[in-house]
Amino acid sequence: MPLGISPVQLLILLVIILLIFGAKRLPEIGRGLGSSVREFRDGISGVEDAPSDPEAETKKTSEEA
Repeated sequence: MPLGISPVQLLILLVIILLIFGAKRLPEIGRGLGSSVREFRDGISGVEDAPSDPEAETKKTSEEA
């Protein structure tokens, strides 16, 4: 296991987290953590939400003006 954590210690840690946050909040926390990690990875790799055709974007903004 990573960082020398045994399965028993991991189970105890998960039970403590469940008691602290509750069963209803855990999926919400997991989604938030997952989206944060995804955005971090995209930021490191340079992937952006920019369109694949920059000329189309400039035409779109010039038409709006």
